[in-house]
Amino acid sequence: MSRRRRIYEGKAKILYEGPEAGTLIQFFKDDATAFNKKKHEILDGKGVLNNRISEYIFSHLNQIGIPTHFIKRLNMREQLIKQVDIVPLEVVVRNIAAGSIAKRLGLEEGEVLPRSIIEFFYKADELDDPMVSEEHITGFGWATPAEIDDIMTLAIRVNDFLSGLFLGVGIQLVDFKIELGRLWENDVMRIVVADEISPDSCRLWDIKSKKKLDKDRFRQELGGMLEAYREVADRLGLLHENEPPRGKGPVLVKSD
Repeated sequence: MSRRRRIYEGKAKILYEGPEAGTLIQFFKDDATAFNKKKHEILDGKGVLNNRISEYIFSHLNQIGIPTHFIKRLNMREQLIKQVDIVPLEVVVRNIAAGSIAKRLGLEEGEVLPRSIIEFFYKADELDDPMVSEEHITGFGWATPAEIDDIMTLAIRVNDFLSGLFLGVGIQLVDFKIELGRLWENDVMRIVVADEISPDSCRLWDIKSKKKLDKDRFRQELGGMLEAYREVADRLGLLHENEPPRGKGPVLVKSD
């Protein structure tokens, strides 16, 4: 990949030019970051796990008719994706009170919300990704009313799928973040799910013990972040039973 042109580098991934027009290669880094990189560590193998988990989820979204940028996984750390124009929003779907919504509204962590709630945040690290309303989004031209409708519909569909997927392996989907992009096919534009879906972007709790299996282990200095990610991958059936000892990195099952 060193000979390919680097298009963009974020906190957890690097985008390179793809082999064909309209494609990119998404590389998953081992960086663990929180609070817009104010907290930062390198965890060997994290990128491999996120790549595989995200591939698994995006493949299933494609199969059930939820459009995404994902084409295929190339190797342990890279995916081939469609190039999209990213909508400058982070879309958060919340099912259980945790994180910022608990603090903002004085809710007890773990309280079941009256219904799934969608929140929008403006993608701007220098501003700490402030929460915004639909008025901000349309007023500043970040998305049109029709695009907001599409985004909300996709968010709810993804929530329905992820809730069932994780419930089936004994995990509660507390909340998650997605990013969306505009994909142009000839003269037709549609909104698709982009970026990644992994324990980096979801809050996942064991249903019985409420053990956290996501990036909150890093944010809250609970320890065992890599082991938690590995547990999620294992429950989804993505790791060999005869994986090597911890510290040598995960061995992943090839996708179908």
